[in-house]
Amino acid sequence: MPFRSLEDLPPSLRSRLPEHAQEIFRAAFNNAWATYAALTPHEREELCHRIAWSAVKKKYCKVGDSWISR
Repeated sequence: MPFRSLEDLPPSLRSRLPEHAQEIFRAAFNNAWATYAALTPHEREELCHRIAWSAVKKKYCKVGDSWISR
């Protein structure tokens, strides 16, 4: 299901990702959600999460326990 705000993101994402990375994740997830409406709910959710993480990883990298801008 699409995320209306950053507060709707899972707590694990909110606690680990910088705010800008959260915004990237949310935007990519919501865009993918609209794009792949024809998939089953499970496939759609999984694919949207993969796409959103891919978008985050284009701008951020994980160093230790922190995500830093590239």
